[in-house]
Amino acid sequence: MSSHNIIPRPLFDTLEPLCALYKRTQVENQEKILQDWLQICLSDSVNQLPQGAVQEYGHAIRFLYSYRGSFETFNAYRREIDRLLQWCWFIEQKSILALKRLDIEHFIEFCQKPPKRWIGFKMVSRFITKDGETKPNPEWRPFIAKISKKAFSDGERPTKASFELSQQGLKQIFAILGSFYNALIQDEVTEVNPVVQIRQKSKFIQKTSTVPVIRRLSEKQWQMVLLTTKELAEQNPTRHKRTLFMLQMLYSMYLRISELAASKRWSPKMSDFFRDNNDDWWFRTVGKGNKMRQIAVSNEMLEALKQYREYLGYSPLPAPDDQEPLIQKGKGPVQGTRIINRVIQTCFDAAVEKLRNDDEHEEAEMLRSATVHWLRHTGISEDVKHRPKEHVRDDAGHSSSAITDRYIDVELKERANTARDKTWG
Repeated sequence: MSSHNIIPRPLFDTLEPLCALYKRTQVENQEKILQDWLQICLSDSVNQLPQGAVQEYGHAIRFLYSYRGSFETFNAYRREIDRLLQWCWFIEQKSILALKRLDIEHFIEFCQKPPKRWIGFKMVSRFITKDGETKPNPEWRPFIAKISKKAFSDGERPTKASFELSQQGLKQIFAILGSFYNALIQDEVTEVNPVVQIRQKSKFIQKTSTVPVIRRLSEKQWQMVLLTTKELAEQNPTRHKRTLFMLQMLYSMYLRISELAASKRWSPKMSDFFRDNNDDWWFRTVGKGNKMRQIAVSNEMLEALKQYREYLGYSPLPAPDDQEPLIQKGKGPVQGTRIINRVIQTCFDAAVEKLRNDDEHEEAEMLRSATVHWLRHTGISEDVKHRPKEHVRDDAGHSSSAITDRYIDVELKERANTARDKTWG
């Protein structure tokens, strides 16, 4: 089969199976294990593996295994290394160890405009299991064409021709491939990092002097979302008491949606709300980069916790050894983020209709574009007006104050005010 007609298949499974594969290579015949696995991955798309592919795959597995401590980081690194290997092996028919500066530039250009057969429309599982046999998911693609939530609700659908790699995506490619080649150098597999040889990354990555736009709800939108969710909780407490509590946590404590859901990395419990020796309440979570942090709990958030627990039939506040799931589905915790995302979006959609009924059409249209993550941005943006920046930084889990500074728009507001009354003459 010609390399130009190959439909790509995933090379790497999820974190747990990949770790198991790596551990097997440490006690058994590494080359045979990896060759057998690659044949499973590619059996229906290529007839023969490129020379040296098994060894290169082993280097990639070892590199990815080193990032097993962070689910999000592992997924990002897996995505880029998968793309690189497939491009090298089946498009350029080169070894990853033979790439030069120009090759990396060609790879970047390829990622900016991949072949249509490499583009899909939705995130799917990389592998599927049928009759006890694991096989690549034929619907998986290395690149995903997306459109905004508002455009989708307007009836638009993504097309392969509309695929566009974001500036953030470009930056990740440079950073991840740079780390990969540095690791290969440290392992004495190669002597050259072709990524650092690119002197003009600016021809790919745009430089900007503007402040990044923080997507957040307006005061009117937030109040309508909160009011709507409270009404839903009164009308259908079985379904929406939990929704209201999640909404309050996402806003008040700037949580990411993944920090509310149970995963193999972290499963939030009632006792993650705890009182210290000073009689102050905190919430502990594990967030981005697998970092644990504790967040100061406001009186309003504490009251919301009491109301949620009382609805569940518990005492108002959790004991230090309370192991009950924080966000519950049946007798267990909510697994994954899809359920949380769906129920919060239901509240957004209901708030949009209320705004329209109030003739607030502009606010309604803006809210249609909002995602759940905007609640985190909104909470941070509001609090940074009143609390010390360093306190907001630590509660939000920002790695530096520079990130928190993006939420401070006082100077932008002043610039807008001084420009508003300018005249032509």
